[in-house]
Amino acid sequence: MISGDQNFTAVDPDEYLFGIVSSSMFITWQKAIGGRLESRLRFSNTVVWNNFPLPEVSEKLRAEIIAGGQAVIDARNLHPERSLADHYNPLAMSPELLAAHRKLDKAVDRAFRTRPFNSNEERLQTLFTTYLEMTENDALIKTKRRR
Repeated sequence: MISGDQNFTAVDPDEYLFGIVSSSMFITWQKAIGGRLESRLRFSNTVVWNNFPLPEVSEKLRAEIIAGGQAVIDARNLHPERSLADHYNPLAMSPELLAAHRKLDKAVDRAFRTRPFNSNEERLQTLFTTYLEMTENDALIKTKRRR
């Protein structure tokens, strides 16, 4: 195996992280915050992942996100002859994979708010608001510690 310096790994024993990074919420963040390499999205552990404003979730919601991610894997496995590019061709995406991603998105979206999102623009607005709230709280804690 030959590997470049832009590979990132994460320990993910229960596949929770897989569910998060496979969601529309994370991809929306990735597209807004991450860079591009040619036309492809460029992931960064420090800029994209470490700054993704994921709120803490209940064990129940965590289990739903894991199940949603597993549904995505199961839907992909229905067509093992397809590459990832084939699976995500907008003109040829299987109904099972579309349904699995909708299930996953509903679960991840609920980590941010209870009512459904109507667009990725709404997701992005919520992501930036959540990010600001989280970083303001961090700044307040640091200020209090200095006193």
